[in-house]
Amino acid sequence: MIRCRLSTLMGQRKLKVADVVRATGVPRTTVTALYKETAERIDLDSIEALCRYFECDVGDLLQREASER
Repeated sequence: MIRCRLSTLMGQRKLKVADVVRATGVPRTTVTALYKETAERIDLDSIEALCRYFECDVGDLLQREASER
């Protein structure tokens, strides 16, 4: 399972969804879906914009959790 850490990154900086949307140009629906971890697909341009804004690597934004089998 892939987990998105956007809510953690935003919480550390006390940012709102609107702040991230305004600063990155990423659509509000995308930021909200990533924040709530309901996104099923992410555009590479959106990932790049978020990583640039938070000055992080993709692995800091998205993390793979081991699945239980």
